[in-house]
This record gives sequence, C-alpha cells and structure tokens, in this order.
Amino acid sequence: MKQLAGLDASFLYLETPQMPMHVGALHVLELPADYDGDFVEDLREHMRARLPLLPALRRKLLSMPLGLSNPGWVDADPDLEEHIVEIALPEGSGMAELEAQVAALHPVLLDRIRPLWKFHVFTGVEPGPEGQPRVALYTQLHHAAVDGQAAVALAQVILDLSPEPRAVDTIAARGKKRGQLGTVGLLRAAVSQQWKQTVKLARSLPSAAGILGHMAAGYVGGAATGASVGKLRQLLADVASQTTAVVRGKTAVSSLGPAPRTRFNVSLSATRSFAAVTLPLAELNRTRKRHGASVNDAVLFVIGGALRRYLTKHGPLPRKPLIAAVPVSTRAAGDTTSNNQATMTLMSLGTHLANPAERLAHVMASSQAMKAQMSQLKSLMPTDFPSLGIPWLMQAGAMLYGRAKVAEKLPVIANVVISNVPGPQMPLYLAGAKMITNYPTSIAVHGLALNVTVQTYNQSLDIGLMACGEALPETAELAAYVEAAFMEFQALPVVQAPEEAPAVKKAAPRRPAAKKAPAKPKAVAKATPKPRASTPRKRAVAG
Repeated sequence: MKQLAGLDASFLYLETPQMPMHVGALHVLELPADYDGDFVEDLREHMRARLPLLPALRRKLLSMPLGLSNPGWVDADPDLEEHIVEIALPEGSGMAELEAQVAALHPVLLDRIRPLWKFHVFTGVEPGPEGQPRVALYTQLHHAAVDGQAAVALAQVILDLSPEPRAVDTIAARGKKRGQLGTVGLLRAAVSQQWKQTVKLARSLPSAAGILGHMAAGYVGGAATGASVGKLRQLLADVASQTTAVVRGKTAVSSLGPAPRTRFNVSLSATRSFAAVTLPLAELNRTRKRHGASVNDAVLFVIGGALRRYLTKHGPLPRKPLIAAVPVSTRAAGDTTSNNQATMTLMSLGTHLANPAERLAHVMASSQAMKAQMSQLKSLMPTDFPSLGIPWLMQAGAMLYGRAKVAEKLPVIANVVISNVPGPQMPLYLAGAKMITNYPTSIAVHGLALNVTVQTYNQSLDIGLMACGEALPETAELAAYVEAAFMEFQALPVVQAPEEAPAVKKAAPRRPAAKKAPAKPKAVAKATPKPRASTPRKRAVAG
C-alpha cells in the first residue's frame, strides 16, 4: 500500500456531486478504410496488453480506519467490461452530439470501489471527409491519480506511432502483489506516514526561508541603490503574484487585487456544458513569434479576447480585467510519476482594454512578472503535508461550501481557470485507429464555473471548454468567439518601437564661418506590415 500525498488526496475530499474531480479528453478516432471489426473489443484487448505498464490504472483506493488520514493505493485488476463501455449514437452523429454526450457524462462520479478511470466509446459517428469510418472516445481519470503531465505520460504508454501496435515487454513490468494490511497495520502505516510528512515539511522550512530571504534582500538592495522604496511594501504581494497595467503604451508593474465578480464566479450546479475548438498551431506560432510572445501568452490573449466578446454580449463586461487562475507544473524534467505536481498562479487577461495591441502587451508583461516570481517560488509549494483529521475537515467543508453558496459571498480571487498542457506533435494511434483530435476535459469548481484547457497535438491546438450548465450554457458560442479572437490575433500588426534620436555631442568652439542654408532632412518612409489572416479550422468531426 502507498498512501496518497496531501495534494493528491485533496481531490478526493473536495469531490461532490456538483464538483466531480476527474479529467480526461474527447478523441475522434479514424479507423482503417477496410475495418470491419468491433472497436470496443479491440480496445479492451489493447488495454489488457498495456495494463502491466500502467500501474496508475491497476490500483484502487483503500480507506484508513475511521477516515483518520489519507487513503492508500492498493493493487487491483480492473474489469475491462466495466471500465471500457460502448455508447451507441444515432448514425451520422457529429461534434455537437459528442459535446452533448461529454456534458452529460462528466458530472457522473467514478466508482471508488474500482480503479479510478473509465473509457466511453461512441459509435455511430459520422465518417471522415473521404468516407473513412470513425468512432469517438471520452476518457475519465481521477485527478487524485494524475495531473496534466502525468496523463500525457500515460498516453505515451497507451498510444502508438503507427497503426500497427508496438510489441511491449510485460514480463518485468508488473510488480509482485502485496497482501492487504489489517486494521492495526493500517493504523500503524497512517501514524508512520504522519511522522514522515511532518519531518519532511519541517526540513523544507529552512530552504523556504532562505529563498524568501534572498528575494527580500534583492528588494532591499534595489532600494538601497536608488530603486523605489515602494517595492519593499509590495514584497508580500509580489510573492503571491504580479501583473502589468498598460496605459497608453507604457507599462507599470502592480500587484493583483481582487478579481471582478462575473457570472462565472458562482456555486456550481450538477450539470455541465462542453464545447471543443481546434486552432492551427503553425499559424499561431508564426503570429506569436512576430510579436515576441510565447505560446502561453498567445493562448491567454485568445481566450481573454473570446471572454471579452462573450461578456460584451451577455454582460456585464467588468471595468477591471478578468483574472485567470493558471496551473503551473512543478514536475522535474523526465518525471512520469502518476501523481500531482503542480501549483497555481494568477494572470491578468487585460479584458478591460478594447485595443488588441494594448491587451497583448498587457498579457505579455503580466506573464513576465509571473515568471519572475514563480521561478523562485514554485519550489516552496508543498504537495504533501500531514493529514491527520484532514479528511473529515475537507469533506465537510466542501459540502458546506457548495450548499451555503459561499462562492457568492467571498471576494473573487480569479474568474476562470486556463491550463496549457504541451502534448505530442505527431499523429498517434490507439488500437490501430488514428487519433484525429485530443480535446481536454477538465474541472470546474465552486466560484470558477469555467475551465479552459488547451493541449497541443499533431500541429493543432485542441481546446476544451468545460463549464457549469447553468452559469454558462453557451459554450458553443464561446468556442466561436475563440476562433474570432484567434483571427484578431493573426491580424494584429506588429508594434515597432520608436527610433531614438542620436545623442548630440557639443563640439569645441571654432572660428565663425560663412553661413550656409540648412539642408532639408530626407523623408524616411516606414513600411507598415500588412496584417495576415487565415481561417481557423472548422469545429467539425470531419476536421
């Protein structure tokens, strides 16, 4: 048995019928032209062969006596008849029908007596543009088991680079099954884990104090050398997060205040609304490079532009900028452990700015301010901590938070969750079928009724919009605004910095000479780059 870390277990305690805590994706899969088999059975056989390499799918929860501390993972053989199921749709079903199915299935909680995952195979999907047979797949994995990067690592084991599944060595992959501990053994393991977590947390405090001290010294040193004394007062606020306000082309760093209240900042219902949209990654990269922006900057600009359009129509559009809660991975390079290693930061979307150029500059400066702090602070974010009594407190708190509609009464910290997960840039195959799309499906929480998750796949940017069905039922409309904001991004002209006048040096005094008529300066014509525009891909299964 391996006891869950504090961060992993928190996704179990916070889960309610209104707030399911699983993640996944909607995939459209293209079958070979001459395929006449049963894809559901083929997928079960495929997963049966890969399960020895997937320990995260071969374990279930074991609760501690009296729920005193975090549960543990124990080995379990999944029943593939229960974990991989078929849903027959009317023939010719398209993306709208698939999105509706995801919205209906997402609120259904995973069964905790089984391993925490499930695959739904949709048949009856409309064929591809040249008549290729297609199916779709909606996957669910509990967030207690994986974060975004861990899910990508799982996909690398499940998926193949060609239609012919690769041979896998499963002999040494599966570890030896261990016997289940009794009540006394579980209590002893719980106490031991509490002690280890306490010691680990205590040992991390000196290094955390050192980092904060180093940052404080930097501020003090800056003040001593003539920097603004106001920075000292902003230290604690800057440690939390920073953003940049753009006013008439000039930037000034300021700490983030409370976010404005919007229709997204409400308690959740038990319904969901889902929509998906694809943007061409190559064109996004060409556009962002012209502006010196990162992929994340471009994503935040596009989503912010879509939200500005949506709130302009459905209202109200706040005078203050919307704030995005942005997950940040703390995972070391090459770490594929199936757990959660991430923290959260805040970013301003600049939605109060009507000028797109100013809004992009705002987002880019906000991103730079965040990176400057997170590079030092993400090592301070604990993913494990003592949990004695925590299960009772967190579960009761989560239920009360939703029932009492606390989200409507507390100050708003953020308006939307925006997550950007890097993925593979080549076509992948599942049980012989080519994966056409990879639309992420993620978590909406009380107070943040909209989650936008982006994942790159095969030269595309696949975006999943998951929202509370009552707070934001128009996710399909929002998806259309994402496409419009992307076209605005493409058409945005590059802002050229004004040329500085050369410094004039004082010449030594000379004898007066005969006066000459001053030469007229030559006019310099500046070429204005023409905006580029292209049409993003249509939101259709045919893709």
